[in-house]
Amino acid sequence: MNKLKLISAFIAIFMLFIPTACSDDDDTQSTSVDPTPVINTINNGTWRITLYNDSGTVETTNFTGYNFTFGPSSVLTAINGSTTVTGTWSVTSDNSGDDSPSNDLDFNIAFATPANFAELTDDWNIISYTSTKIELIHVSGGGGGTDYLTFEKN
Repeated sequence: MNKLKLISAFIAIFMLFIPTACSDDDDTQSTSVDPTPVINTINNGTWRITLYNDSGTVETTNFTGYNFTFGPSSVLTAINGSTTVTGTWSVTSDNSGDDSPSNDLDFNIAFATPANFAELTDDWNIISYTSTKIELIHVSGGGGGTDYLTFEKN
């Protein structure tokens, strides 16, 4: 009888430790995406906007003729003849803090002026990128719209 109680006690203790032995670390681990490949791609050459869709309204023509250079020290320059517009840019690994945190990369653009360039100011999510094309999306919080921005290499 004592043997049966001892075996029952071991089984009970074993059953108590099973839930703690298994963990859901795989579900909660956050993995950072390396921004370096995108940065190396965009640093190479000049780019043009081939699509800017602002919540369903295509406004690509606002940027016709501008060549964008994503330079060092986060300097973003758009040149069209004698007109130069300067802003900032960065590509960051994003694990939280924007409208759609998802362990993705954020393509950050900021222009203060003029107004049509200031509309590009956002933390864009990268849909896809190749050596000649980068497609971006931004979903506004609070019932706002969805914007799309595409850069293609010249």
